Amino acid sequence: MSKIALVTDSSCDLPVDLLEHWKIRVVPLRIIYREREYRDGVEITPQEVYARLGEEIPKTSMPSPEDIQQTFKELQQEGYTHCIVVTLSSGLSATYNNFCLMAEDFKGMKIDVIDSKGLSWVLGFLVLESAKLIKDKLDYFEILNRIEGAKNRIKGYFVVDTLEYLKEGGRIGKVAASLGSMLNLKPIISLDVEGKYYPHNLARGKKQSIKKLMDPIVKQIESTKSRIAILQGRAEKEAEALKERLKELENVCELYISSISPALVVHTGPGLLGLVIQTVENGD
Repeated sequence: MSKIALVTDSSCDLPVDLLEHWKIRVVPLRIIYREREYRDGVEITPQEVYARLGEEIPKTSMPSPEDIQQTFKELQQEGYTHCIVVTLSSGLSATYNNFCLMAEDFKGMKIDVIDSKGLSWVLGFLVLESAKLIKDKLDYFEILNRIEGAKNRIKGYFVVDTLEYLKEGGRIGKVAASLGSMLNLKPIISLDVEGKYYPHNLARGKKQSIKKLMDPIVKQIESTKSRIAILQGRAEKEAEALKERLKELENVCELYISSISPALVVHTGPGLLGLVIQTVENGD
């Protein structure tokens, strides 16, 4: 009888209690400073990254081959016959490709790697969906097909105080970053079908950006029940205000509020606010 493990990377932003409840194994990304590397969320916290941004903006990197290999070995020793890995978007990181290479070389356990085309709770909701499908003991290949289908029901939108950190990390063009700074324009950033950032909308100033952040979410939940995650990076008050507003909406069936991981802090700086929505299918 097959025993299926579930693995993701630390950019999923899922809290420890959910990871433990669903027995999800997390392989950490890497935060790279001049003097040393840290394992994301294991050896360094978001608060420590914020504290050091003034002196150095670190780099981020995919999980190490050693950490991936060790995770696969441990799962095999625990009796798992199959393993589903759901990763950060291949459009933003080499994490997916690295997991694929490691999976190809690993013997004795069937491993399939899925590109979430997202990050943070876009990835997180897909991982939770995968965990529920595994728990329901569906056929392994049926689970893989349903995970792929679930991607279409998850959308994420976020806004940042400054585009400088995305520019520094090579995730947004210099021209776009300088234009935003000059005109106080704040793009509502989302992810396209390739899992790359694109401006879903534009707002002028923080207040209007929060309204436009809400607009696509409110539109979606008018017609269908949804799960929503509020993401924040040193934007606790704005996140709590969003939570109060979303609690009043009829079709919100689950509502989470979450701090972003150290790796995402590196690329967005302080002030990130985001919303991720997963529409719920009948019987889900």
